[in-house]
Amino acid sequence: MGPLTELAVLVAGHGVTGRAVASVLRTRAARVVTLDAGDPEADLASIGAEEVATFDVVVASPGWRPTSQVFVDAAAAGVPVWSEVELAWRLRVPSAATGEPAPWLALTGTNGKTTTVEMLLSILEADGRAAAAVGNVGRPLVEAVVDPSLEVLAIELSSFQLHFTTSMSPLAGAVLNVAPDHLDWHGTFEEYAAAKGKVYHQAQVACVYNVEDPLTEQLVRDADVVEGARAVGVTVGAPGRSGVGLVEGVLCDRAFHVPADDPRRHDSAAELGSLDDLAHLAGPDGAVPSHVVFDALAAAALARAYGVDAGSVREGLRGFRPGAHRIATVAQVPAAGGAGTVAFVDDSKATNAHAASASLGGFAPGTVVWVAGGLAKGATFDELVRTRADRLRAVVLIGADRSALLDALGRHAGDVPVVEVDPGDTGTVMQRAVETAHGLARPGDTVLLAPACASMDQFASYAARGDAFAEQTRLLLGRVGDGR
Repeated sequence: MGPLTELAVLVAGHGVTGRAVASVLRTRAARVVTLDAGDPEADLASIGAEEVATFDVVVASPGWRPTSQVFVDAAAAGVPVWSEVELAWRLRVPSAATGEPAPWLALTGTNGKTTTVEMLLSILEADGRAAAAVGNVGRPLVEAVVDPSLEVLAIELSSFQLHFTTSMSPLAGAVLNVAPDHLDWHGTFEEYAAAKGKVYHQAQVACVYNVEDPLTEQLVRDADVVEGARAVGVTVGAPGRSGVGLVEGVLCDRAFHVPADDPRRHDSAAELGSLDDLAHLAGPDGAVPSHVVFDALAAAALARAYGVDAGSVREGLRGFRPGAHRIATVAQVPAAGGAGTVAFVDDSKATNAHAASASLGGFAPGTVVWVAGGLAKGATFDELVRTRADRLRAVVLIGADRSALLDALGRHAGDVPVVEVDPGDTGTVMQRAVETAHGLARPGDTVLLAPACASMDQFASYAARGDAFAEQTRLLLGRVGDGR
């Protein structure tokens, strides 16, 4: 294949990713054509197999499944299909600060990606680096790699983005965890896990894995990495000799710490911070949830692989503030059944069972009215309900795709009241859900929006879903406060 300036590129999709790709390529490729379809499967007749064969490369938007006809046609014609990530790796420009392309600190996982990448950005900025959190969060990756003002990139990657990625070589890669998700897109759990594992491909310094999730370690073992790259385990317990972990409330690094008095020693550790530095992220019980501690340690491991000093890790974690729709208390609403209040908490970002389980786990047994449901994406919920049924006071189900959740609740939480909100009137679904949940809650309870599902069946995004929950909660507070 010749230089990009001589190539004809077909961009599959005209959403956020597709528009960014087309914009960047417009002055860098010989020919750029965008295939636009609101539904990736609905408009493919607008371009046939013969026309696909006239392009040199097809760039895939994340929402388009690998089985989409345009990709099938491209494969038959021998036309390579690239993800935005693959294209971005090939487009990198030198950083003004270093004269070299900004190194990639890349992470993926079923749950915790956004929190971890934002913690990583906070640490990098505390170290004085010109950095950005990009990819599946914030600015499109393809735009960031052609920005010479950036010194290092903290990159959140989804399994969709990794599927058609083959060439990238991150400075360090991390898989936080792997649990069944997006099986409707990937086809099998094995394919989904394999896509996640691509974040380790040609890792230069470190492959960061979850000690408590053996599959992540296996993905490291299976990866083809640069000679000398290390496996670095992250745990909320005591770390191993090449690990980062927690000892008596202290965040410790045994992987990258080199004792000044004897560089050959590996039995000491660097202190990266403490639980007190994460106190502002504590849950309703005053304790920092274990998954938040893990995310902080994973972010620290990636930053240390880049060479950030221990003091900057501490300062970055102290300064970190989570984004919207992640276990955010919206309001305390007077309870319907007596004195006291009910907390309404927005965790709309919990779009899969793994994330919802972590969210529910932060509350006391029998105190949660759980607002759940949406687009299940082929997932099952037995493990989630079985392990978290003790937290539930009641369940309010929203969404059009609710059979899998209903079945799991019937099998593992048969004594928990379940109220279904009719999905027919999408415009009022959240109002009805909030009012129903309020009626089920008792003083001291929490109404928790942690849907365990995607939002696209009834909302534009998880953020729109969370915004609707917050708006209806505030309206409810106004009515209840006025005695209406």
